[in-house]
Amino acid sequence: MRADLSRGLLAAMIVHAAGESSTGNLPEGTFAVALAARDERDLEQIAARLRARGVAFVEIREPDPPHNGALMALGIRPGRKEDLRRALSSVPLLR
Repeated sequence: MRADLSRGLLAAMIVHAAGESSTGNLPEGTFAVALAARDERDLEQIAARLRARGVAFVEIREPDPPHNGALMALGIRPGRKEDLRRALSSVPLLR
């Protein structure tokens, strides 16, 4: 990854590279966006909101110390832009 990118753009490019290199056959036009939760509790609340709206996602937990199973990120599966925007509009971009 390029070290001269802003933190938010760097994160988005990492996500984009992971998606492009996967064998998951992502649909054409899939976007990579990096949003920032304040902390683990905020991330848990976002997960609950996504779950309630039926948005498909995976929880990324770090099993090793010092985090010991803490929720670190959410990987949201591609979906309708309108549905995702409604569920995530209050979560700011990572900057």
